[in-house]
Amino acid sequence: MGTYWSSYRHPENFPDRASEPTFDPLYGFPNGRKPREMIATVEEMEAAKLDLIDRDYCAHKLLEFRKCRSENWPWVANCKHEKHAYLTCEFDDFVLRMKEHEREKRLKDRQMRLNAKNKALEFSE
Repeated sequence: MGTYWSSYRHPENFPDRASEPTFDPLYGFPNGRKPREMIATVEEMEAAKLDLIDRDYCAHKLLEFRKCRSENWPWVANCKHEKHAYLTCEFDDFVLRMKEHEREKRLKDRQMRLNAKNKALEFSE
């Protein structure tokens, strides 16, 4: 309900998930950020016939998990470490995306406050 409510109350401040970030990704990070990189290649993902939804930053963990399952069938319980690593990667990716969404929202709020302050200063002069 929180996402819906905030997008309803202030639609101009709500980030669009389908578009690129509107602010500099390095803004607020004086020492830079660690770049995210894909470990699994496109060829590996196509060879494994991964769905498009699974072709994310955790695809290499999913490939390891699927490989372990095929090697250990029918005793797939032996792959619990690979499954845990994959699910942890997915959770960390989700948290990072939510942090980016919240960062974009807060920067939009900040920009609106600055614009309102500048507009008030122009009228007072």
